[in-house]
Amino acid sequence: MAWRTGAADRAAAEAGMREAYRTAGLAEPGAVVWFDSPLTATAAVLLLSGAADPVRAAGAPGAEAVLAEAAAVLAAHGVSGAGPSVREAVRTAPWEAARRAAQEELGPLGWAGHWGLTGRELWEPVQRLTLRIRDAVTDRLAGPDEPGAPSGAARTAVRLALLDALLGQHDAPWLAALADRSAALAGQAGVAGAAGWWWPRGDCVLACERPVALHRDEAGRPHRADGPCVEFPDGFALHAWRGMPVPAGFSERLAALTAGDVRDEPNAELRRVMLEHYGYDRYLAETGARPLHRDETGVLWRVEMERDEPVVMVEVVNSTPEPDGTHRVYWLRVPPHTRTAKAGVAWTFGVTEEDYAPQRQT
Repeated sequence: MAWRTGAADRAAAEAGMREAYRTAGLAEPGAVVWFDSPLTATAAVLLLSGAADPVRAAGAPGAEAVLAEAAAVLAAHGVSGAGPSVREAVRTAPWEAARRAAQEELGPLGWAGHWGLTGRELWEPVQRLTLRIRDAVTDRLAGPDEPGAPSGAARTAVRLALLDALLGQHDAPWLAALADRSAALAGQAGVAGAAGWWWPRGDCVLACERPVALHRDEAGRPHRADGPCVEFPDGFALHAWRGMPVPAGFSERLAALTAGDVRDEPNAELRRVMLEHYGYDRYLAETGARPLHRDETGVLWRVEMERDEPVVMVEVVNSTPEPDGTHRVYWLRVPPHTRTAKAGVAWTFGVTEEDYAPQRQT
């Protein structure tokens, strides 16, 4: 559910929204207005709540175009007002009641075990993704959070609009733990299985399509080396390398990377991504890295980096041969203060050099 891509099942999602309103004791929403991404939906929330002026004043590139696009969607549906947020009634109250009932029934240990079997595994990767989406929406509409930038009020307005959203498919962790235990969450579960984020208001709902593409690494982090890792139907997209946001077009730079490009990159975080992609062994070989120490565990290498900490690596050889009889070489990045190869290898196991004494190498 959380990672589902492709067009929303709008009929199922709208049925879930109506059920959520009825469960909360509210009249069903008069209209459901669909948007192709959280970016345009958030812009619509700002327009309907009268909070768009700080965004316009900040003057982030492209923000005015997003507001205009959102206004056009609202106008096409004849929506000029949405009423107050009803998130408290639709989401917060039933969720709190369901969680309280489950905790009282199961007890502290039982609840911990139930959470471990249901939502816990999903929680961290989904949280990571939703934070990235929120940050990207905020940057697009309000501009970057930089010292002296005229974006403070705008960023606050955007963040408040985002906090008012229900997360649809990205509410999957909590729904996995609670939906089967509470009929009051059936409507929210229906939306989560069919659509993306949504904003419940007194007179209407603003709803989002799901992403059309989603790419993650083996650890579940947003990641793609050759394009956006998350993309929505209107082109709103996120770029990331192993969970770290990178600029659009960064992947094209990686394809033609040189050691000089890595050395000259002023952004330390991007430089580390470039190093990982380029290959530590290749970079060490091409930049005149010097071996600091050799022992039975491997070779310790070091190369100085301008405007960043040195790159210190241990070159180790796998004692178990490959099928062709060769032995694979691995490179382990270790802290800059490392002085011996054995200390570096020990650090990767979380022990001191004195305590590292393997009985058998594999």
